[in-house]
Amino acid sequence: MSDQLKIRLGGDLGDDLGDFIKAWKRGEGGDFHQERIVAFESWAALASILTTQRYRLLRHVSSHPARSVNALAGELKRQYRRVHADVAALERAGLIDRSRGDVRATADRLTAEVVL
Repeated sequence: MSDQLKIRLGGDLGDDLGDFIKAWKRGEGGDFHQERIVAFESWAALASILTTQRYRLLRHVSSHPARSVNALAGELKRQYRRVHADVAALERAGLIDRSRGDVRATADRLTAEVVL
């Protein structure tokens, strides 16, 4: 089973409330799995975070967690300051985790839901 993260584009408070109610009902039925969702207001908001270079970086750390941002910059053959900025942006968005000292993806699979 893969560690999955759902990306939602668009939607509103009603969608968030619906997710909460579904989770509550799953819990009442004994299903306590966590569904993780990262929501973006629009396609433009997602595109500003998940640029081509950041997507490449995210794919890399998904299969090859790095000891540090400096090591990651070397592996990707990119400037440290740019990789550092990309890691920081992806971390703020919940797509990268550095809490254990290394740089790793928070999931190995992303699914997208687009609310029109």
